[in-house]
Amino acid sequence: MRVVVLGGGAIGTSAAFRLAERGAEVVVVECHAVAGAASGKSGGFLALDWCDGTPVEHLARRSFALHTEFADTWGGQNWGYRRMTTFSGTVGGAMRYRPLATTPDWVGADVAIGQRIGTPGSTAQVHPARFTAATMRAAEMHGAVLHMGRATGLLRRGERVCGVQLEDGTLSADAVVIAMGPWSALASEWLELPPVYGLKGHSLVFETGTQLLAEALFLDYSDPAGGTLSPEIFPRADGTTYVCGISSESPVPVDPARIAPDPGALERLAALCARVSPVLASAPVVASGACFRPVTRDGLPLIGPVGGADGVFVATGHSVWGILNAPATGEAMAELVLDGTARTIDVSPFNPARFGRLSRERVAISRRVGR
Repeated sequence: MRVVVLGGGAIGTSAAFRLAERGAEVVVVECHAVAGAASGKSGGFLALDWCDGTPVEHLARRSFALHTEFADTWGGQNWGYRRMTTFSGTVGGAMRYRPLATTPDWVGADVAIGQRIGTPGSTAQVHPARFTAATMRAAEMHGAVLHMGRATGLLRRGERVCGVQLEDGTLSADAVVIAMGPWSALASEWLELPPVYGLKGHSLVFETGTQLLAEALFLDYSDPAGGTLSPEIFPRADGTTYVCGISSESPVPVDPARIAPDPGALERLAALCARVSPVLASAPVVASGACFRPVTRDGLPLIGPVGGADGVFVATGHSVWGILNAPATGEAMAELVLDGTARTIDVSPFNPARFGRLSRERVAISRRVGR
């Protein structure tokens, strides 16, 4: 069976890996770069049970286990896989918590750590760009091929998909998986696809060496500029520390290479980091930028067949949990495409058909991605 996967992010490469592992002939089409958008610029934080009690619970728990399995099999040290202790707290203002006896020793006096919200048994991390590249390599080792290009439509015979139209040609296919993050919205011009939005996030990466341990922080901060920020800090195994915490809503550019930070956002984030830790205050910034995380109207991912076109499937809308939930999404997508049903986990809560026909919203979201 020949399957074309549109999108070289963590979701697309994970689907490609599981499909190729099971013997499918897979082509991954990517217009920019593998891990070139949110999959390369996110935090890479993993949590076993933070989605418990929601429809995403089983997807997250299965993915957390598959991350461990993938790391054990393919060498997780190559993409910074490790378990973490995770804390929450506040920055400045009234101290909401009684400080814990044991807290990270690298935070500043302006930070109050009040809760341990994850242990090495329940929280972990990966370097997201390296993880995504590793899943693409694993797919290629099973015969998958990466094709750099931009999809512009589908080829059909009646209601059945038979290929993908590219700017530079065509690719034949027995099935197509749309995994383009917020750019999946562009496929609404070809299909009855529910809307996918982009939530913009900003991040800084510091060179901190060995000064910070495997301790993640989730903080609350009352921004003098207005509103409450929720900075997240993830020291990584490679001696860098990733920080995010400023989000916004703005149109998603059609070309991922044109994503730019909002004016002043990185400066605000750097000032916040200086308050959080003297280590961050003096550490050099080695990377900065912005990305768009894909979200849906109800906050749940889209995983399943797309109505009106036999052989077309979608996997997107994972919001901040894209890296966490990529392995189980890829596994489920391979089962849907090759077996006709997902056996490992129940993906019915994520069926795109749950939205019904949303033609007016499809027009609106097409405009939000630069059309």
